[in-house]
Amino acid sequence: MMGGRPVDVVADLVGGAWFANLLNVLKPEGRYTTAGAIAGPVVQLDLRTMYLKQLQLNGSSQGTRAAFARVLDYIRRGAIKPVLAATYPLSQFHEAQRRFMSKSFVGNIVAIPDRHYSNECAA
Repeated sequence: MMGGRPVDVVADLVGGAWFANLLNVLKPEGRYTTAGAIAGPVVQLDLRTMYLKQLQLNGSSQGTRAAFARVLDYIRRGAIKPVLAATYPLSQFHEAQRRFMSKSFVGNIVAIPDRHYSNECAA
C-alpha cells in the first residue's frame, strides 16, 4: 500500500515471496505486471485473491517505444516518480552491484558517470 492506500497497478521485477503481498495491495480490478523473477520464479497464488478482486495479471518481456515515451512523459510531468534506492558513481560500480545482489532495498539503483555524479545524487 502506498501511504496505507491500495494501488491501481503493480509492476514487479522481483517475484518470489513478495508476489502475494503485491497482489494484496492492489485495488479491486487492479493490474499486476511482471517482467522478471529476481527473487525466484515460483510464487504462491491464492486464486481467491485474483478472482474476488477481479485482478488482471500480465507478463511482459518488453514494451513498445510508444509505451516508453508515455512513461517518460509521466515522469517529466511529475505524475509518477521512480523510487530511487541509491545512486553510485560509475567508479563504484562494484559496490552498486553488491548492493543490488543483496536484494535488501526497494527501488532502483543507478550508476552515473563520475563526471556527472555529485553529493546531491547520493541516496
